Amino acid sequence: MEKKTPYRLNVPLNALRAFEAAARHLSIKDAAMELGVTPSAVSHQLRGLEDSLGLTLMRRVGPALELTDAGARLAPELTAGFARIIDAVGGLKQDRSTGPLRLSMLPTFAAHWFSPRLTRYPFERTGFDLLISTTQEAVDLSSGVADAAVRHGKGEWEGLQSDLLFEETVGLFGAASLEGLEPDTLRERIAGMTLFLSQYRKENYARWNATLPGGPIRPGAVMMVDSAGLALRAAMDGAGVALAGVEIAAFDVGAGRLTGLFRHRVHSGGGYFLVYPDALARDRRVRNLSRWMVSAAEEERALARMLTAEKESSQGS
Repeated sequence: MEKKTPYRLNVPLNALRAFEAAARHLSIKDAAMELGVTPSAVSHQLRGLEDSLGLTLMRRVGPALELTDAGARLAPELTAGFARIIDAVGGLKQDRSTGPLRLSMLPTFAAHWFSPRLTRYPFERTGFDLLISTTQEAVDLSSGVADAAVRHGKGEWEGLQSDLLFEETVGLFGAASLEGLEPDTLRERIAGMTLFLSQYRKENYARWNATLPGGPIRPGAVMMVDSAGLALRAAMDGAGVALAGVEIAAFDVGAGRLTGLFRHRVHSGGGYFLVYPDALARDRRVRNLSRWMVSAAEEERALARMLTAEKESSQGS
């Protein structure tokens, strides 16, 4: 198959824009006003274009401008071409500003934090439509693949605004059948179990285990997996124990599918953030989503504080 030669523009695009505007208005001054430049800049662009083509495109007849045959042939084609470009770009901007907000997030966050809370999400309200995708990779928001994303880190991404949802702590989790076991008994049980550990949690696990009161655990085996979500799923199924974010596991703990082990927690060194380009900082859909997610996270922090206070009060009485 013959390889097509890519289009190459051998004249400056700005010069074509200047000529198209001048030809449409038949006025250098009016073209300059439309383009936001000086009349001398338009005249300079026209001279450069004519020199590049080796043709005269416009000429002055008395006080008026008129197109030559070559100019009359070129002008309508440029007008139509620029109109198509404007329509195409305008369509993309319209889709981006009025369509569903395209939201990318980590699979673990989507399955264990976001999805369980969607029953409270106001889909029926205007400006809350979402198109959700999941990936382990940090998508390039400047490429148009997504409008916003949920990322884990320290909140510092060049060219992006970041709204903190919650700082993350990590702990050890297992099936509900392990709840209430004394630490020594739990250590013995874990010695015959598999620890499922996300490849991104190695440092977290080392720090958690090194600071565990009473000494580190020694699981029977360690299986590395590609996400904390998979590790939590294995723990829920009784296949072993898992190190994961306390905030991420909270819903499954509350539902009785998981239980926290040892009550030992360490900070992960980061948190979860809603991030979006600076250009979308005033976008209503982004503001709506951010307010809802931040509010949902704060409500759960308040509930966790209340439950902790009640538990400590009952233990002290």
